[in-house]
Amino acid sequence: MDLPSLLFCILLEVLAIKCQEDPQERIVGGHAPVPFSINYIVSIQTTHHQHFCGGSLINKYWVITAAHCDIGIHRMMVVAGEYSLSIYEGTEQKFVPQLLVPHPKFNSLTNNNDLMLIKLKTPAYLNRYVSIALLPRHEASISEGRMCRVSGWGYTSPTIGLIPSTLRTVRIPIVSPAKCNSSQSLDGRITENMICAGFSTGGKDACQGDSGGPLVCDGRIYGLVSWGRGCADARFPGVYTAVSKYRRWIDDVIFSYYSKCDNF
Repeated sequence: MDLPSLLFCILLEVLAIKCQEDPQERIVGGHAPVPFSINYIVSIQTTHHQHFCGGSLINKYWVITAAHCDIGIHRMMVVAGEYSLSIYEGTEQKFVPQLLVPHPKFNSLTNNNDLMLIKLKTPAYLNRYVSIALLPRHEASISEGRMCRVSGWGYTSPTIGLIPSTLRTVRIPIVSPAKCNSSQSLDGRITENMICAGFSTGGKDACQGDSGGPLVCDGRIYGLVSWGRGCADARFPGVYTAVSKYRRWIDDVIFSYYSKCDNF
């Protein structure tokens, strides 16, 4: 075996061990969507180009994601127009954050108020590969059983570290707060600021590595991937930040920077 081949095999073995020790399962039981059909999603990456969270463009300057994705403004970048993380497609737009605005009442212990806005230093150029997501109206609700779509990059199995080459997506139903909060499930940890979604049979889900990514219902982002217990487990639906609860706060934050003549 020549040296490049040997080094490649060693790398695969190291990655396999790392995946077993620190599983970061994401879209499980899903599929690859039509390229760039989910063109509002962004990949939030380290400055070393390692994807670690998802997010969505809500206007040319602002991205919505989860507050627990905050690793520090100087350690992250935002990439729009992404489909395959492993291939340069010429559609990508890379941005440096100008400002991180996590919700002031975010609680990292309970995951309540798990929402953050990122202001980009330069505006996104909107085209067929990069677009803006719609948000729900203030306090709008989504009914139990409604099918919604969650998307992201990451492992496709809860037990094996298989990293997909492209964006993945899966449709899952909304679960009632009462069922999600029952003693047989998440046992009272669901607040009024959270939404649960998943099949009673399990098998399809998003998980930690998809944090901040969009849960889209009726064409609007009703949820952000926040937390869960395990991944694709029938007993425990995925938990999402209920975006409609924060619509007024989102508008106020964006307007406050717009009113400062911030070249919005």
